[in-house]
Amino acid sequence: MSKVFVCKERSVGETRVAATPETVKKMVQAGLEVWVEKGAGDASNLPDKKYEDVGAKIITNSAEAWGQADVVLKVSPLSFNDQLAKPEAETLKDGAIVFGFMAPYANLDTVRTLAERGVTTLAMELIPRVTRAQSMDALSSQANVAGYKAAVLAAARLGKHFPLLMTAAGTIPPARVVIMGGGVAGLQALATAKRLGAIVEVSDIRPAVKEQVESLGGRFIDLPMEESGEGAGGYAKEMGEDFLRKQREIVKQHVAAADVVIATAQVPGKKAPVLVTADMVDAMRPGSVIIDLAAEQGGNCEFSKPDEEVNHNGVMILGPTNLAATLAHDASTVYSRNVLALFQLLLKEDGQIEIDTSDEIIEGTLLTHAGEIVHEPTAKQLQGVSA
Repeated sequence: MSKVFVCKERSVGETRVAATPETVKKMVQAGLEVWVEKGAGDASNLPDKKYEDVGAKIITNSAEAWGQADVVLKVSPLSFNDQLAKPEAETLKDGAIVFGFMAPYANLDTVRTLAERGVTTLAMELIPRVTRAQSMDALSSQANVAGYKAAVLAAARLGKHFPLLMTAAGTIPPARVVIMGGGVAGLQALATAKRLGAIVEVSDIRPAVKEQVESLGGRFIDLPMEESGEGAGGYAKEMGEDFLRKQREIVKQHVAAADVVIATAQVPGKKAPVLVTADMVDAMRPGSVIIDLAAEQGGNCEFSKPDEEVNHNGVMILGPTNLAATLAHDASTVYSRNVLALFQLLLKEDGQIEIDTSDEIIEGTLLTHAGEIVHEPTAKQLQGVSA
């Protein structure tokens, strides 16, 4: 019987858990032995008792579990574990399987260790954007949570109402919100801001986004498109500096009139494009708010700093890097379902596990396997570091 270990996350600010009682129950029913580290679900309001009730074993000696588990389920990338007094990647048994966000470009040494130990790593951020994989798309599920929270956070920090108010003391106009990037996070931020009563405009380099924006009640900021910004798998692609300059010129007037800017534009594996420049921020009114969800990748706003608040001439710029973790229960619920859906592709009868590299989803999600770094972009990064 294969042993599955659900570890407690130890990264600063990480409150999510990779499996909930709902998904653990299904794993137990599939013939797996599930170990859950004591307190793993506490920050998501999922106490140990709930896991025990569905057949999980609560583990207090995590070192033993790390070294014996056939499968480890995680949220944040493998890191140094204070309780183990060593990096988590070094504690895994040879041939183990790991599911989780891996941030491979930022953790090349960890990737190298995983390959050397023969660990099979399924990186949740690498799941291909194909129809079959929609239920496994953790990037989208977590971006959805982050987009919602970004709009709520902006409303909480803005010193005025979002909706139009007609009162005995006169009319209060609605807040104006500009969203940079119409991906999953941007569209959820749009939908939430609209529900709160704001006037919302969206800028995106992918013309196909216009219909989605308008269907949610937003206004699309048209850009002079000489080429599509649509990249592989529906992601945005990196655009040239000339296009970005033209985009900034058009968007600047909209930003200057905005009370809130929510920036969500990211390009996989690349530094985030700077879309909100210093002169745009200077043109905004004091009291305005910028929420930059791309702060960890360098930021869409020129003044953004990861997990810091910057006050620039009265404009408050926030750069949260893990907004999904602030809604831990629901974020964990959908993430754990993503993990389970992917895991089920590997499960055979009686809880046996098989890595079928002919499956396009498994092949696309693999980071390391059989002693090799099979994700080509990461392998090239490592070659560059070693050269």
